[in-house]
Order: sequence, then structure tokens, then C-alpha cells
Amino acid sequence: MNPLVSETRTKIVCTIGPASRSEGVLRAMIRAGMDVARINFSHGTKEEHGEDIATIRRISGEEEATVAILADLQGPKLRIGELKGPLDLKKGDFISLTDLPADGSDNVIPLPHPGLIGSAKVGDRLLFDDGLIEAVVREARPDAMIAEVVLGGRLTSHKGIAAPSSGGGIEAFTDKDRDDARYAAAHGVDFIALSFVRRAEDIDSLRRFLSGIEGGEGVGIVAKIEKREAIENIDGIIRAADAVMVARGDLGVELSPQEVPFHQKEIIRRCNRLGIPVITATQMLQSMISSPRPTRAEASDVANAVLDGTDALMLSAETASGGYPVEAVEMMREISAIAEGGMPSRIDELRFEDLEHTHPVTDAISDATVRIADEVDAKLIVTSTWSGYTARQIARERPRRPIVALTPNENVARQLALVWGVTSLRVEAYEGADGILGIVSVALTEAGYAKVGDLVVITGGLPTGGGGKTNFIKVHRL
Repeated sequence: MNPLVSETRTKIVCTIGPASRSEGVLRAMIRAGMDVARINFSHGTKEEHGEDIATIRRISGEEEATVAILADLQGPKLRIGELKGPLDLKKGDFISLTDLPADGSDNVIPLPHPGLIGSAKVGDRLLFDDGLIEAVVREARPDAMIAEVVLGGRLTSHKGIAAPSSGGGIEAFTDKDRDDARYAAAHGVDFIALSFVRRAEDIDSLRRFLSGIEGGEGVGIVAKIEKREAIENIDGIIRAADAVMVARGDLGVELSPQEVPFHQKEIIRRCNRLGIPVITATQMLQSMISSPRPTRAEASDVANAVLDGTDALMLSAETASGGYPVEAVEMMREISAIAEGGMPSRIDELRFEDLEHTHPVTDAISDATVRIADEVDAKLIVTSTWSGYTARQIARERPRRPIVALTPNENVARQLALVWGVTSLRVEAYEGADGILGIVSVALTEAGYAKVGDLVVITGGLPTGGGGKTNFIKVHRL
């Protein structure tokens, strides 16, 4: 599919798994509109992930499609230990969680996470098995916590546990994550997603690690928002990250499902203000795991995320293990297209709301570029970018005109696949204003994005070769 004439500007992230790692399905998903392939390091082996990365790179090259690859780290997934048998817990029962040897006898449950036990406080909520069982801490000891069950259920070995009101004494970036990040960077991924981020320092820690390993320089960091503490520190996290994911599954366990829609909208709004790409994720077309069509509620969920201003929508099990991975991508694209078709007034609202101006010259030129493109009825907005910054700043204005980003940097070209409304073209390095004008005419006409005589608005930075400075606009007829 020609990405410029695609009917959607909202990008689609697809999780790769057993249902989608074959060459035929991957090719069909790319043709259906997949912009970013997500490799989930919580499942599968490194060898499988390496093969998937290589296959995606090869097929996207054959299809002449720009597809980014996102490696999603598992993070500190907390689980109870081995039980000798299931525990049928009822409301009012008391349980003890300890890092000492235990097997569930007398409701004493092994918890091999001393940091969580040591940081527990009376009144903390404990959620087991994705919130299906809930208990409240009544007594906190150095080696155990005593909790009262308030929502009963059957608890089995190795189920997950979350403590929404506790910092948990657990670092977001684990030893497994370090090993996986090193592998992913060496295999040339474009983004790495950090799970269970609590504060901006978690992002900084991963960035320092990446700067010192093979292939790590230039890899974008996606902050997954799924902890209450992350909500409290959201502005700092957004500023520290290269992109943000609203991970609604674990966030719904931490906060309660009722609170998630408000926080989704607020996170998207804050990311839009700063020009940071934002992904809306989890259970968007969940029923399509087993059905060729979504529910009406799911279609509304996707459309509302588009109207909220999300840059990208993510499919998880729908494409990783579902029965209809290609159909899910097609449906996501079709719903997005209809939602975008009815949002001209929303584009105005997004464009002119109180965007934060951290680089006044660049921000002023970005705003002027969008306005001029409308006034002269330009075919395209063209950004000359070495770092991707100019394209992101234009995109946050939500222009009506398609955005084409010309960049000599292949990594930047792929990272822009996550940004709303941007089509990237990899071009040869150029110098000065004459170099930009020459490359624009050749690149656009050869790619079929425009023809001789079309009017375009070009913006970028002079002198060329650097990043983060935008200082010129030119109205140009090809």
C-alpha cells in the first residue's frame, strides 16, 4: 500500500507471535497497513525474536514499506511461588505472604520478592491474577505480610501479584531486561519499550545503558504507562521518553477499569502538547482473537482513541495469537479512516490548543508551515529532517495535508513510522538549500507522491546535517 495515499494517518502497531510470524501473514499485514511490528520479550525465545526481526526487515524491504520494530521488555513481573495445590480463598480469609520457604499450607503463600514484602504498609491493596483476587494488608513484618481477602477466588501457583499503592522496592529495568535490550539493540530494533515505568529516572537508566552497548545509540525509548506512580509523574516521564504507550491492561489493574478512560485521554492530550508520539494499547479489538468482526463497543473504542489524538493504535493478542491477524489490521485501518474523516473540527482543536513551546523558533515555523499549506492549497508538507524533530513538530499540529519527511538517516525514517500522519522517505545526504530543493523534486516524483507542477511547502533547518533546529519555510512548485 502506498503509505501516502492510505486513507489513514493514525499508525498501527501489531504484535508478532505464532499467528503472524509466517512470511505470508507478515506480508499481508504490511500490505494491510502495519506500521510498527512489536516483538514481545515476555514470550518466546531470543532465537525466535531474532528470526522475526530479520524476516520483517527482509519483507518490508521487498514491499518497499517503512516498518519500525519495537522490542517490548517484560519488566518486573511479580509472581507468587509454587503452591502444593490451589487455594480457594473467600472474603474474610487471612493469608500470609513470605519470602521464607512455604507451599500454601495454612494459607502461607511463598512470595520470592523481598523488596515487595519489605516496602508493604498496612492498608496496601494486593491484587492477584490480574485483579481477580484482592486482599488488603493488615500487618506488615520484615519477612511477611498478613492480608485479609476482600475479593475471593481460586489462587494457583505462579499467578501475578500487584501492589498498586506500593513502590514495591522493585526496579523497572531488570537483569532480564538488560539481557533482552542488549540482544534487541544488537539486532537493530528501532524502539525499546520499558514496562512498569514509575518515574523519569527509569527512562534515564535505560538510556544510559543503551548508550554503552552495541547498536544502542539512537534507539528510541517507549515509556509504558501502567503504574499509579507513573500517572503521578507523567509530565516528567513524557519529557524523558521518545514515545509513550498507554498500556491499559495493567493500568486497569492498578487504577480500576473505571478510571482508565479519563487517564487515557489525559495522557494523549499531554503527549500531543509536547509532540511526543503516543500509542493506545490493550484489548482494542479483543473479540477478533476468535471472531472475524469486532464488537460495536470495540469499534467505538478504536474510533474514540483516534478522536482523542492518539498517534498509534496497538493490536496485541489479536495479531500475536488470534485467528484473524490480517483482518484485525484491516479493521483497525477502516475504523481509523472513518473516524479521521469526521474529525476536521477536532484537528483544529488539536492544532490550536495550548501546545507547549519548548523551542519557540521551531514551534512558530511549524505552526506557520501548516497555516501556509492550507492557504496556498499545497499538495504536501515536506520536512527536511536529520533527527525527526521537525516532522514530529509538524505532526503535532495535526495538519490536513499529508506530511512527507525526507531524511538521510534510515533509523530516523523508520522511527517516524510511529508518528501520526508522517510518511518518511530515505534519501541521500544533501547540503544547503539547493540540495534540499533538488532532493525534494527528485524524491517526491520518483516515489509517485507528487508530480511536476504540484505545489508543496518545505520546511527544515539550515545549515543541513544537524538535528533539532528548524528555521526556514519555502513554498515550492515542483
